[in-house]
Amino acid sequence: MIESLIKNSIDNNLFKVISNCADKIGVDCYVIGGYVRDLLMGLEKPKDIDILVVGDGIQIAKNVSKKLNTNGKVKIYKNFRTAAFKHNDMELEFVGARKESYKLNSRNPKVEIGTLDDDLNRRDFTINSIGICLNENKWGELIDKFNGVDHIDKKLIITPLDPVKTFLDDPLRMLRAIRFSCQLNFLIDPRCLKIIAQEKNRINIISSERIAEELNKILMTNKPSLGFEILFETGILEIILPELTALRGIDEIEGHKHKDNFNHTLEVLDNICETTDNLWLRWSALLHDIGKASTKKFIKKIGWTFHGHELKGSKMVYKIFKRLNLPLNYKLKYVQKIIYMSSRPIILSSENVSDSAVRRLIYDAKEDVDDLLTLCEADITTKNLNKFNKYLNNFKIVRQKIVEVEKRDHIRNFQPPISGKEIMNYFNLKPGKEIGIIKEFIKESILDGKIPNDYESAKSIMSKKGIQMGLKIYK
Repeated sequence: MIESLIKNSIDNNLFKVISNCADKIGVDCYVIGGYVRDLLMGLEKPKDIDILVVGDGIQIAKNVSKKLNTNGKVKIYKNFRTAAFKHNDMELEFVGARKESYKLNSRNPKVEIGTLDDDLNRRDFTINSIGICLNENKWGELIDKFNGVDHIDKKLIITPLDPVKTFLDDPLRMLRAIRFSCQLNFLIDPRCLKIIAQEKNRINIISSERIAEELNKILMTNKPSLGFEILFETGILEIILPELTALRGIDEIEGHKHKDNFNHTLEVLDNICETTDNLWLRWSALLHDIGKASTKKFIKKIGWTFHGHELKGSKMVYKIFKRLNLPLNYKLKYVQKIIYMSSRPIILSSENVSDSAVRRLIYDAKEDVDDLLTLCEADITTKNLNKFNKYLNNFKIVRQKIVEVEKRDHIRNFQPPISGKEIMNYFNLKPGKEIGIIKEFIKESILDGKIPNDYESAKSIMSKKGIQMGLKIYK
């Protein structure tokens, strides 16, 4: 069966080149890890291919690169006895069999030359420890020291060795276990789960970049709530995203309760993942209510309120992105804007939608207005079917109104019909506050629907405003 899978693999020719290079210098080599796992599961094979060489992996990488005419530079990591290069849309990494030893305060191992067994022992999970031999005399032979194939069948994530050693050596594996559980819909072995919770504070030695990478991968799964629930249960979430765990729980005063905003957040996140692959919109869904913990108040005769949580939450995003080393560029600003504006469409959907309100929504959200509506639709988590359909239909009305208003008024990429230079020439003005006042007046008149978004209407109202300000038309 395995040999058949290899022979029918779309990368069969690539593996033959690797096989020939290995046989030529007399070393054993295996394709191993995620490629094999996904091949056995019938999933789309990953673009990252790991090749284990029982010998000099760097030399094999150079030889294979030359045979493939990649014309690309082979990246060499001597300390880890690995080399990597790109071929077409694939990333190939060659590693010489090794054994590793770790210090308690670092996940960077001391590396020594090892045997095939040594290398299999150091791997994170049994499902990633399955190898397929690429040498001609053993082509397609399965190496499965830790019963990884059986664990794939049982949908089980378990470490090859004692999980205490595996997770203490490299605590990133705790996050990887949770991520794989979420990606593959596998269960984490109960003892492994117990050790993750027990050793959760070891996560503090992991770089923020690697933590963010695993969180991004969890967010890009079909149902990321599974991952975040395990992160919460093991105590890791409290360490890496305490802003989320602060939303957990329900308070009650005088018979008034509020919903559990943590569970609600995970529902919204799963909902939005059904409609978008936009990572940063998924981050927006995850963080859209983080301001509620600090803005929560109980007011008699009203109940629980969260006034201003959108503004508060949008400001909190910067610290989270900075802490996790996420991009502090337009992606940060995008998430902040989506969170800050997250209640605007909800307000519009609960009343008769005026053209003016829609214009202002389009103007403020600009090219992100559709994403904003997508979040608002995902935010409908009521279990009352009548209410659900009513709210969803209201957002459909808002969407239609946006299309109609945008087609007529062209607000999304709004540019003032009259430039500042033209205002200066018209009134013979030097640069100053008067130009800004007139431009703002024209913009507000268009957004309020007092004039259409065209040049002649803007020029007419510009003239009237200037006269009101005591300016003289220059001719």
